[in-house]
Amino acid sequence: MMKPRTSIVLAFLLGCSSPPATGPTVPTMLQDAPPASAQAAAPAEAKPDNKKTVVDVAVGSPDHTTLVAALTAAGLVPALNSPGGIYTVFAPTNAAFDKLPPGTVDTLLKPENLEKLKTILKHHAAVPMIQQADMHDGAKLGMSDGSSVTFHVDGDHVKVDDANIVGAVQVMNGIVYVVDGVLTPSR
Repeated sequence: MMKPRTSIVLAFLLGCSSPPATGPTVPTMLQDAPPASAQAAAPAEAKPDNKKTVVDVAVGSPDHTTLVAALTAAGLVPALNSPGGIYTVFAPTNAAFDKLPPGTVDTLLKPENLEKLKTILKHHAAVPMIQQADMHDGAKLGMSDGSSVTFHVDGDHVKVDDANIVGAVQVMNGIVYVVDGVLTPSR
């Protein structure tokens, strides 16, 4: 499972650096795509793929078909495909979704559960783009569902809530962090 994804998602390693955006807490809210003028410059050592969006990366990954199906069902593809965005997206792998209780994904994909699905997916996205250097142990990041996640940093090992960050790809409209767990809002 890890080897195919490693070659795809570790094209841009987690070792990017930039100054912390706002200190220990980085409040954000994503409802719609922000204007292109809000885009942040990428660090000099980062080699972003300036031709792909967050959605392109997810669609191109065989390890993210469940995430793509969920984003499509929730109608969130247009927002994450916006070239003017500066998103931080935590992208659970198919294996991460498989860790959920049996039937959870199928239930969430039903039309009557659309709002719950949107809330869970929005809990995986934030604005602005956050580099690994901005992730400090105990720091919180406000997510677009209105709640927050907490970073747990031990050397180069970074977790967001209970999920490990296993790779990252910087794209023209943000950065995608591949995670091995589904993030769930605490409320």
